[in-house]
Amino acid sequence: MVEYYKTIDGRITSVPAVCEGCWVNLIHPTSEELRQVTSALHVEEDFIRAALDPEESSRVELEEDQILMIVDTPVVDSNGGSGGTQIFTTVPMAIIVMPSAVITVCLADTTVLRSITENNVKDVHTALKTRFVFQILLRVAGRFLKDLRLIERDFTRIERRLYDSLKNEELIQLLGLSKSLVYFSASLKGNEVTMEKVLRGRILKLYEDDRDLLEDALIEIRQAIEMAGIYSNILSGTMDAYASVVSNNLNIIMKVLTVLTIIMTIPNIVFGFYGMNIQTGLPFDFIWFMPTLLAVLACGGAWYLLKLKNLL
Repeated sequence: MVEYYKTIDGRITSVPAVCEGCWVNLIHPTSEELRQVTSALHVEEDFIRAALDPEESSRVELEEDQILMIVDTPVVDSNGGSGGTQIFTTVPMAIIVMPSAVITVCLADTTVLRSITENNVKDVHTALKTRFVFQILLRVAGRFLKDLRLIERDFTRIERRLYDSLKNEELIQLLGLSKSLVYFSASLKGNEVTMEKVLRGRILKLYEDDRDLLEDALIEIRQAIEMAGIYSNILSGTMDAYASVVSNNLNIIMKVLTVLTIIMTIPNIVFGFYGMNIQTGLPFDFIWFMPTLLAVLACGGAWYLLKLKNLL
């Protein structure tokens, strides 16, 4: 899908074709759409195809009057998540700065760009290319922070019921959150390096207000890196504690079962003595309630002794 937008009267407005100062948004484009944009703007085809590789790393390149920036942006993994828990991953997004337009290319329709097209971001001017690019970067950094808070919320919810459950569902959900944090940590570090290169001013000409935007985005990226590291450590510690709790509960259950087995052995011994078809000289006649009474007394005594020993 290819979309064309331009700021008209202070609002992002859809336009029918490429024009001066416009924004071209490519979402999982077809070969025909790539050919159309490439021929209209004379952009390097490798620049556009770079973001179509889901394993593409974050970087910045300069080719004559064309600038390519690739940053990772978070998206919800449609193939993961259970029990109301969202699993996140990241996809590369290319931002290509041309003399007459800005092009964005991504495999998924992200909330970062969709919020701009729906005029949820103030003071967006597509003709001011540098500022527009930095506004996108700031939205990407903000999206990471929001999704990290969602991960923390899901983690807290799972933790509340974690220690009362011996099922695998909570453990699987924690593994999904851990996977999301790994993706976030790797992508955030790559984005940080890319933004630091741009901040040096050798790639894009930086104006004072534009520099402030990029610095704000870089601050949020570093904050997100720190948050992802903290959450990863907490999650790792919680999973270790969960494993210890499960192991301890299993030990308790096995101990109780062993003690019950020992106690239940005593009545069998008593009934066995009275059930032998020989003259044993045992006290009491073989009446059913006598061995039963002896078995009950023996079980009670054994239970009391085990309680004193703190084995139950």
